[in-house]
Amino acid sequence: MKPFIEITDGLAFPEGPVLMPDESIIVAEIGAGTLTRITADGAKATLATVGGGPNGLALGPDGHLYVCNNGGFTWDRSNGQWRPVGKAPDNSGGSIQRVDPQTGAVETLYNRCGGIALSAPNDIVFDRHGGFYFTDHGHRQGRSVDFGAVYYAKADGSFIKEVAYPLVGPNGIGLSPDHRTLYVAETSSGRLWSWRIEAPGEFARPDWPSPTGGDLAAGLAGFQRYDSLAVEANGNIAIATLRLGGIVVVSPQGEEVERIRTPDPYTTNLCFGGADMTTAFVTLSGTGRLVSMQWSRPGLAL
Repeated sequence: MKPFIEITDGLAFPEGPVLMPDESIIVAEIGAGTLTRITADGAKATLATVGGGPNGLALGPDGHLYVCNNGGFTWDRSNGQWRPVGKAPDNSGGSIQRVDPQTGAVETLYNRCGGIALSAPNDIVFDRHGGFYFTDHGHRQGRSVDFGAVYYAKADGSFIKEVAYPLVGPNGIGLSPDHRTLYVAETSSGRLWSWRIEAPGEFARPDWPSPTGGDLAAGLAGFQRYDSLAVEANGNIAIATLRLGGIVVVSPQGEEVERIRTPDPYTTNLCFGGADMTTAFVTLSGTGRLVSMQWSRPGLAL
């Protein structure tokens, strides 16, 4: 287990850390329906109330925050920890929201793709063209589970398309350093999938038959439950891994590089920062903490 510094605690299942230009960190508190700004001394302030279940975040080229909102979970709070159980009875529906970090103003960009209602948008990454890819994890309700998907959309709210379907719990999403490969981590299967990008929102045909058009980038042995991910400058993919309570780093060739344990089975997200991009900011969601740790290799900015 790597040593870490606790920045703050008392968060309601935080996810989606984003390092801002002023060095503060914005996290989504899924259990509170808010975005929270955290400064280096651990002070917390509500930036915006977005409702539902804010999940993944990204800073867009326009300086606004883009939010994947899953609509809201039910929770198990036994043993003093947060654990999402399923879709809340008052779930507000899935959406992509845009938040002004100066004023906290919230607007909804997308809540459907054509005739398909968004179910549980989870994580998001911008490309060099100003558009973004995002995962829709789907919800579990009773004995039913939604299939998930990957979408591509424009930041001005004018265009959205489904680019991969069906997936089983697609969660973390990221781009290779050259932006030619999209990675998606599936929670339920514990697999990392990849797609070769030919143009914004356009994938190359797979080398072998695949129900989603993707290739298997990594399928490690053992019980893996993948959450969100971040990409290192050398192309490695760092995947927050549930149940393990930690982060698994794999190479673009699908080989395990490193396995970092943390004291929280709901280690969900990470982003990189610091002067040399070797500081990882990690959400320990079950225990409601944001921590930082030194990273062995430089990471890429979200």
